[in-house]
Amino acid sequence: MWGLPVIAGGLAGLSLVTSRPLIRKALLACGILASLVYIVMNTIVPMYYPGYNSFSKTVSELSAIGAPTRLLWNILGILFIVLEIAFGCGILLSARRSHPLRIAGGLLIAYGLVCSLWPPMHQREVLAAGGKTMTDTMHIVFTAVTGLLMMLAMAFGAAAFGKWFSRYFITTILILLVFGALTGLYAPQLEANLPTSWMGVWERINICATMLWLIVFAMLLLRREKETVSFTKAKPLLNKQKQDWND
Repeated sequence: MWGLPVIAGGLAGLSLVTSRPLIRKALLACGILASLVYIVMNTIVPMYYPGYNSFSKTVSELSAIGAPTRLLWNILGILFIVLEIAFGCGILLSARRSHPLRIAGGLLIAYGLVCSLWPPMHQREVLAAGGKTMTDTMHIVFTAVTGLLMMLAMAFGAAAFGKWFSRYFITTILILLVFGALTGLYAPQLEANLPTSWMGVWERINICATMLWLIVFAMLLLRREKETVSFTKAKPLLNKQKQDWND
């Protein structure tokens, strides 16, 4: 349950910033920051795990029970989760009458909250020795739930923009399904502590595809927010000019 007090505090203060465009933009920018943080986590944390190979080992093994990088991953993970939830809040605040965006924002908040409760797995050596417990089973369940939440958020997010973004969403989903399946094929070998040559590569392709989609989504939302704010500021002037013409 690490990170929940921080998250709860952030959500409690959300009502104080609803009407401030600058804060809304800052929250939307958190989508870009969250994605970059997660990519950095996958780049830096493996360096502190002796013998870890990003080509053959999964991301979950960096935070596995007994892993030397578990604490570092969890600390950085709190930052990622807070930024992800802040992004979801930013979407809710800037959605206005867009129901797909409201749902996407809510799903991303739910995604962040579920991630904050994610049970760790055991190291593959422990699994191979018969040390699998409920936490390993729940780890798989949480993987499925977070994956579903993210794909649903992506679907509703894509529905709020044009056809090109919908096509980009479909391409991303196909990548996630293909490389997710390739990653899953190695599951028996992982539990038996057998070689999993490309498992880490396939999983990281999925991660990069997801993070890139979120960055593009955040950039579109920031542009939308900028255009909305500009129109809101110009509206009183347009109304005044219209009234002058009528007079």
